[in-house]
Amino acid sequence: MENKSIIDLFMAKKGEWFPPERNSEIRDALSKLDKERLLVVTSIDYKEPTILLIISIFVGGWGVDRFLLGDITMGVLKLITGGGCGIWWLVDLFLITGKTKQYNYQKLTDILSIK
Repeated sequence: MENKSIIDLFMAKKGEWFPPERNSEIRDALSKLDKERLLVVTSIDYKEPTILLIISIFVGGWGVDRFLLGDITMGVLKLITGGGCGIWWLVDLFLITGKTKQYNYQKLTDILSIK
């Protein structure tokens, strides 16, 4: 399988897990990789925004969603305050998918060194 096919498959499967305005930038960065490194980068485990939304709905009041995204401080604050008496929990229901996409993008950029 050639690199273009691998990139197309990756973007078709996981492209919506990244901020949409960054997809062309991601494609460009992936196209510059050799096949071996491309296979490694595309096989990394990224967080699925829909799953994180479901987690946020059911246990977001305890900060589990933030812990999964590596935001330990906010996770602890949500845990201690019961989701900010429900306010942070409610706000995160609207923000968590965007935060997940940004988390995935940051994880990818750390590996690819996209500036």
